[in-house]
Parts: sequence; structure tokens; C-alpha cells
Amino acid sequence: MKTLHLYVVRHGKTYFNRYNKLQGWGNSPLVESGIKDAYQAGHKLSQVHFKAAYSSDTTRAMDTAKIILDENKNSRDISLITDAKFREEFYGSFEGANMDVAWTSAGAPVGLRTYAEIVDQYGVDKTKDLLKDADPWHDAENSEEYWQRVLAGLKRILTNPVLDDGDNVLLISHGNTLISLADRFGEGKIAVHERPANGSISQMELNKDGLSIITYNNEPVQD
Repeated sequence: MKTLHLYVVRHGKTYFNRYNKLQGWGNSPLVESGIKDAYQAGHKLSQVHFKAAYSSDTTRAMDTAKIILDENKNSRDISLITDAKFREEFYGSFEGANMDVAWTSAGAPVGLRTYAEIVDQYGVDKTKDLLKDADPWHDAENSEEYWQRVLAGLKRILTNPVLDDGDNVLLISHGNTLISLADRFGEGKIAVHERPANGSISQMELNKDGLSIITYNNEPVQD
């Protein structure tokens, strides 16, 4: 059975991260510290030989990936593969909204005010369902829509014919996506109150049986 070693990096900090805004399929550029996040992650991973590299098709993820690959002398011969399947959760009409306001709107029907409160009581998937319900347009992804897309992305990695058992794969991801993966595959051992830090690196193993979380890192990478 083929098992791939995934190095999953959250993109560098963006302006919307700085402003505490929901940033799903919407986008904003990396701030100066976000570029530094990417370089620090690239330095940390500079000796890892990647056989493939993936990211969502958002510029924040692609820019982070390109910096990391440029820092990696062992992976100069690979090209970044971008795919909408790896995008962050889609927040519908809450895209660009203040995060606190959005999650208060989502939690109001069940008497809760914060993302952490909703997660504690109902779990990560329920936060998606509640936000879709609260979206006046109902365009936000619910958990079923989200996982159909993301799991298809993971399958694309696993079935890549150039990848062999034991190969290392870089995946540039997003905060809520990392939380969602940790919640679904972390066997209840990972706290998912807060998004992992921009530029943080988590290690996972992917095979036909699913995803195993090896390390889940909430902290920024330090030189």
C-alpha cells in the first residue's frame, strides 16, 4: 500500500488575517511578515526532497509555495500543481466579514457567540453547517460540500502516478482546512479552537485508508 508523507504548511500571513476577516475563496496579498513566514518555512524544509508540490489556486497559497520551493535545492525540478480542491472553506456572503461578527451570526440560533464555543459544543463540521444556514444567500459551503471537494483533492495527490511509496509531498493549505483535517483525522487528540499559525508546518501520512496526523503544529516556524 502506497503511503505518502505530506508536509502541510499554512500560507503566510495576509492583510485579511491581520484585519481579522474571513478569507475563504476571497483573497488578499501576503503582508511583509507573511513573506517572512514563507521564508522561515522554506528554510525549515530546505533539506526535504519533495517529489511533488500542491497548493490551492489562491495567490496567498501559491506565493507561499513558490518561496518554499525556491528555498529548496532538492526540489528545483518539480512544478507547483494548483487546484481549487485545496481552497479554504467557502464562506459565501461572509467572505471578507469580521470573523467575530460572522461566527456570532452563525452561533446565534444555538445560543453561542464564538467559533470556539461552537466547536466545543458541536464540532468543526457543525460550524460549517451553521454558517451556511446563517448566510442569507446560503452560498457558504456546508460540511458535506466542503469534504466532497477536499477529499477529492487528497485523492488526486494519492493517485498521482509519479508518486511512489514513501515520497514526500508539499501541500500549502489554509487555517480552517488544517483545523478540519485535524478534527476529522486526529482521533480526538488535537485541540481545534484556533487556527494554526501562518507558516506553521504539520506532518501527515496519506494512503488509501485515509490521513494520519503525525505532527500538528500550532506555532509559527522560528529560525
